[in-house]
Amino acid sequence: MSEYTVKAETLSLPLIALEGTVAFPGEIVNLEITDKRYGSGEGAREAFEGSKYAIAVPITDNSENDPQLATVGTVIRVKQVLNTGDANIRCIAEGLSRAIVNDFRRTGKYYTANVLCKTITLPDRPSIKNQAYLRRLNEAAAALAKLLPPPAEKLLPTFKTLKNPAMLADVIASGLFIKFEDKLEILAAFEPYNRIEAVLAIAEDELEVLGIENELHKKTRERINRGQREYYLREEMKAIQEELGGDAMSEIDEYHNKIMALDASEEIKKKLLRENERLAKAPFGSAEATVIGNYLDVCLEIPWSAATKDRTDIKAAKKILDADHEGLEDVKDRLLEYLAVKQLNPDLKGQIICLYGPPGVGKTSIAASLARAMKRKYVRVSLGGIRDEADIRGHRKTYVGAMPGRIINAISQAGVKNPLILLDEIDKMANDGRGDPASAMLEVLDPEQNKFFRDHFVELPFDLSDCIFIATANTLDTVPRPLIDRMEIIELNTYTKSQKLSIAKNHLIPRQLKRHGLNRRMLKITDEALSDIIDCYTRESGVRNLERELGALCRKAAKRILEDGVKSVTVNQAVLRDILGPEKMIAEVISCEDEIGVVNGMAYTQSGGDLLKVECAVMDGTGKLELTGSLGDVMKESAHAAITYVRQIASRYGISADFYSKKDIHIHFPEGAVPKDGPSAGVTTLTALVSALSGIPVRRDVSMTGEITIRGKVLAIGGLREKTMAAYSAGVRTILIPFDNKKDLNKIDPVVKDNVTFVFCKSAEDVLCNALVHSEAIVHTDINHNNDKKEQALSIVSVAHTGTVAPTVSSKSGKQ
Repeated sequence: MSEYTVKAETLSLPLIALEGTVAFPGEIVNLEITDKRYGSGEGAREAFEGSKYAIAVPITDNSENDPQLATVGTVIRVKQVLNTGDANIRCIAEGLSRAIVNDFRRTGKYYTANVLCKTITLPDRPSIKNQAYLRRLNEAAAALAKLLPPPAEKLLPTFKTLKNPAMLADVIASGLFIKFEDKLEILAAFEPYNRIEAVLAIAEDELEVLGIENELHKKTRERINRGQREYYLREEMKAIQEELGGDAMSEIDEYHNKIMALDASEEIKKKLLRENERLAKAPFGSAEATVIGNYLDVCLEIPWSAATKDRTDIKAAKKILDADHEGLEDVKDRLLEYLAVKQLNPDLKGQIICLYGPPGVGKTSIAASLARAMKRKYVRVSLGGIRDEADIRGHRKTYVGAMPGRIINAISQAGVKNPLILLDEIDKMANDGRGDPASAMLEVLDPEQNKFFRDHFVELPFDLSDCIFIATANTLDTVPRPLIDRMEIIELNTYTKSQKLSIAKNHLIPRQLKRHGLNRRMLKITDEALSDIIDCYTRESGVRNLERELGALCRKAAKRILEDGVKSVTVNQAVLRDILGPEKMIAEVISCEDEIGVVNGMAYTQSGGDLLKVECAVMDGTGKLELTGSLGDVMKESAHAAITYVRQIASRYGISADFYSKKDIHIHFPEGAVPKDGPSAGVTTLTALVSALSGIPVRRDVSMTGEITIRGKVLAIGGLREKTMAAYSAGVRTILIPFDNKKDLNKIDPVVKDNVTFVFCKSAEDVLCNALVHSEAIVHTDINHNNDKKEQALSIVSVAHTGTVAPTVSSKSGKQ
């Protein structure tokens, strides 16, 4: 019986040239592709987008004019290709087998190599020979790891899990061998036992070299008499100082005077003086002296007691906040409340607030305004992408290049102990094997713990309780629950159209005019044109894209003023499309007529609200249900719940009782490329089903939202403010909402409330009664606002339908 299993195959694969590294079969490798001469980056992309396979070949001679490649490479499976910031490519791949490179040629932007893929494997059955080789390899790896830096020992448990000696030899060569030439030798060894012997031989040589190096280091250290060396250096320093004038203060004395002048607790002074004594004893210019000196510099820069005095004048603070930002009343009120309490109780500690909402609504900029209103120092800490717990708490000062964490750095940067610290993008922190930064933030944001916050580098308690922490987030889904529990959550909603108009006129246009060297006489933008920009060129929750479009207008106006010699440019509706081009957004509008099986729903997105039409078609069939439109699981479940309820009420609407088995139903949510999920389309799906099955049209001027149960109850939903704004903009004048959302009416835009009728629905019958064409609402509750008092009037209207009646809140004009 053959001792090996041999498999050979000729392939033509994209070439990836590796500089200074070797990929071995059987391991996941993270390759930094820097080669440009062989188009290795393009080759990696070609493999990732195509067959996933490539040949990774080390560069043996990296000369500029004539680089040489090894004759043996590794066939890899490309799993991921990433662009790095320095124009290089990072490739994550899995090594599969060794291969002989016969030749290679250029193919477009990259090279293709013809290779002979040759795999020789040992049998899976255990043998005495294999067991002996496994033991020898593990012993050699353990001995080698003891002489290498500490991370090498962490690989030993992995080595012991491998039962194939040939694979273990590859892993040892990849993880423990230092020389590039040794790795190339192992890669070129196809025959397993020859490869194992080569690994053992190289390991023995490396052990001998490392042993001699360690012995030499030990003897060198023993020869140095530290006391004599210190005495000699100190005498030299004294002589130098005397030559310079005799009154030059030493570095040690300078540190001592600064520590004694420091306005800090005795505990802090005692610690710093002790470190200064260590510095005095440390050899001049040694690594230890450098570490201690850096530590003292950092600690002396920390403002242990310096603080600013808060502005407690509420009227002045409110004037600053209103001047800087439009809307955001919840945030402004919360700060003014804090200032009022601070005026009554000067000992009140800082606040911890989290502002969350969609991008561009002013979360970051409002924090700077809050600091200006309070006369506090402002410092921003960016948390996006942080993966290491040490970024928050700092590194131990024993590590090379150790530094304090971002919190202490922010305090030092502010220069006072009570700044307003913005923790930007707190929802975008990640975690990996180096720790969880979100867990480190628990101490920072806990009022009971941050009085004695200890940075790993400083190793001294610092009181963070006087700081005001304001965190920002786009979503709370990725923020750990314990962290949310430590913060006061304030939601920032999307801006209404009227707010965007006001922001543009009062803030964005003046800023863009100043940035482009223009003034209000040189560029005039009408309100109608500004409204068209908001509706037809941007669709967002905030105003960032709106500011970009205004910047484009300023650039084109500046160009025309200089080229054509005109004194001013006026932008109105007539010339807007000539300047900015065709409309970028297609406005959603209601249909021109009542349709069967088509219902106006409402959706909440990151850019605000949207009118979401639901279409339902019924055909003869076998009871199949088709749901399309990139729907999530929750949305699909809502459709099934709607069908279950329709089966219960089928007879009331003339629907065949066995429709579920003799009809095929297709429910579609347009804009199929946009993913959709959530339960709020339940009543919309139900209405579309009843309309399509019964043949009753749905009112075109009605939209609806709400979750449906299989018993026909309508449950509350979120995002009502944004949904109703979108429906009103599309021409809807009657909106059906869950009865439990009645409490949210005060959050709805006043313009929408004045022009739209809201119907509160407790059950699906309420929805169908008001949505289907032959059904009209029976009871109307008209709410008129007169001197902030509500007067209700009840009116009865006769209708043909005998279904359930839903209460309706109508507009001032009484429109239905």
